[in-house]
Amino acid sequence: MKLDGRQLAAFLADPGASRGALLYGEDEGLIRDRAEALVRAVLGATEDPFRLSVVSREAASADPGLLAGEMAALSLTGGRRCVRLRGATNALAAAVSAALDVPGDSFLLVEAGALKAGEKLRTLFERRNDVVAIACWPERGAELAQSIGATLRELGVSAEPDAAAWLAEHLGEDRGITRRELEKLALYVGEGGRADVAACEAVVGDHAGLGVEDALFAATAGDVARADRALAAAVAEGASSVAVLRAALRHLQRLALAAAEGLARLPAKEAARRAKPPVFFRHEQDFARALSRWSGERAAAVADRLFAAELACKSTGMPDVLIARRMVVEIALAAARR
Repeated sequence: MKLDGRQLAAFLADPGASRGALLYGEDEGLIRDRAEALVRAVLGATEDPFRLSVVSREAASADPGLLAGEMAALSLTGGRRCVRLRGATNALAAAVSAALDVPGDSFLLVEAGALKAGEKLRTLFERRNDVVAIACWPERGAELAQSIGATLRELGVSAEPDAAAWLAEHLGEDRGITRRELEKLALYVGEGGRADVAACEAVVGDHAGLGVEDALFAATAGDVARADRALAAAVAEGASSVAVLRAALRHLQRLALAAAEGLARLPAKEAARRAKPPVFFRHEQDFARALSRWSGERAAAVADRLFAAELACKSTGMPDVLIARRMVVEIALAAARR
């Protein structure tokens, strides 16, 4: 069955009599965090290694009965066992179904990538009442801001409002990476400290996000060559095509909101300060130029094309880097013509 978001925390702490869980989505760090939480919940504080069996996709594919055998095995030391299948695909749906039908109380934990609605493995877990399916997509917007705030509080530090906005814009694609970057920030400001934007820029790496940001500000300002160079550098540093397209969507949404609020009439510095989220000083002039070139309607039209481009990256088999690069260049050309 699908797990209601309000029930998630309770389930991760105690899965009860459930026979298994499927963790799927694009955020590998979030999948890993939740999987480790479930392993601890099933095995208890001792985390007895004899009660945990980790099975790879390759091993399960080579031996269709392996998962069922592991689910039927008894623990030498007593207690409930956990069988953890990593990197699962739809090709293993039949083996997973057979393993869940094995009598007993062993818990089957399945980790997969991004599964669409209707795919075999996801459907299996959504339709059975004795297992759950848990989506693990990258956090966005208010959800990401809340997660960052909670992690900072856990680490004993806080962030100024502008710094919190900066963190939300440059983190979030992977829960594990986000946490490691926040841990670095907490060490930098010290226990009880309060991070500002300068501290964030000094120690938090955004894994090519700054290069993407440079490309997008140059693009909406109409600088085609600079946008293309910055994007090429960001891709070389590891920026994913989908992340580029989503960043472009957020960037256009901020421009549309700024245009609706009449920020184009203000001096560059004041417009950057009032933007939501605020624009940092090194992009003030590009942002001011963009405001003179983009209306809310034009930004909304490009946003529709960005949605279509992301779908094409995931479904057409075309080189996704070329799709993302073409979109950024099209934005730059549109701004230059304006």
